[in-house]
Amino acid sequence: MKLSKKDFLSIRDFSKEELRTILDLSRKQKPLAKAFKLEPSHPGRVLACIFHKPSLRTRISFEISIRQLGGSSLYITDKEIGIGNREAPKDVGAVLSRYVDGIMIRTFDQEMIETLAANATVPVINGLTDLLHPCQVMGDIMTIEEHLESIEGKKVVFVGDGNNVARSWLNAASRFPFKFVLNSPSGYQLEDSYVEEVKKDENLDYEWIEDPAEAVRDADVIYSDVWASMGQESEKEKRLKIFRPYQINDKLMELAGRDAIFMHCLPAHRGEEVSDSVIDSKRSVVYDEAENRLHIQRAIIALLMPTDREL
Repeated sequence: MKLSKKDFLSIRDFSKEELRTILDLSRKQKPLAKAFKLEPSHPGRVLACIFHKPSLRTRISFEISIRQLGGSSLYITDKEIGIGNREAPKDVGAVLSRYVDGIMIRTFDQEMIETLAANATVPVINGLTDLLHPCQVMGDIMTIEEHLESIEGKKVVFVGDGNNVARSWLNAASRFPFKFVLNSPSGYQLEDSYVEEVKKDENLDYEWIEDPAEAVRDADVIYSDVWASMGQESEKEKRLKIFRPYQINDKLMELAGRDAIFMHCLPAHRGEEVSDSVIDSKRSVVYDEAENRLHIQRAIIALLMPTDREL
């Protein structure tokens, strides 16, 4: 099945069936890749990886993904391009399309990615923006289904700031039938305008709950992230005080479902948003979800980027 869009910028850009295609391919490829038996379906293809924000998981997983498909990658920092400053995003998209077969970008501004994609003739993949983190959540769904069989009918509770990961979880809830709960202090929830826009989609089961104990009760998944993301460093001390009651610890985990799992997109600030006892427990699947970034992104690349047989 071919995807309806050239680019992977947001989960909401795709239907449930298309997202299932990505998940199915990632599950099919995973054991083959781990056994070094994956067919190099994209030999000679080049993926440009543009980074305005540092990353462990995003860089390594994308570079390995394209190599496992038989291609290669280019690591490009903002110093080389100066996108949005030295070079207009539309020019970068047009020029890079003459050199490479796909572009992944991890940056701040969602509009910049959308402009880049609109002017590129090759696929553009959102590796993260301040607005969204779609590849992360797709890998998370893959991980949940490995441990809990299906995302459908589950209760996923995101404890923390209404950030880019939370928005992508909201988008996923508009495509798959599960309940998404954001648990955050008042003033740190998802923007009403964004929620109202997503509510236009079918099947959205979303709730904001301020009290942590109420929010996590009977949860199947408890999800955490840092309280101050990149670009919010000046707010860190203020946020530490406000979010302290929202730490995921043993007491809070006990209120969740008996088989509930703990997730975190990493990097984690141990002792802040999550205790060592939780992140290192048997209920924690943080390293599984980190690995699955590789497998889900490889499937996304494989479905977006043409093979020799399609040229």
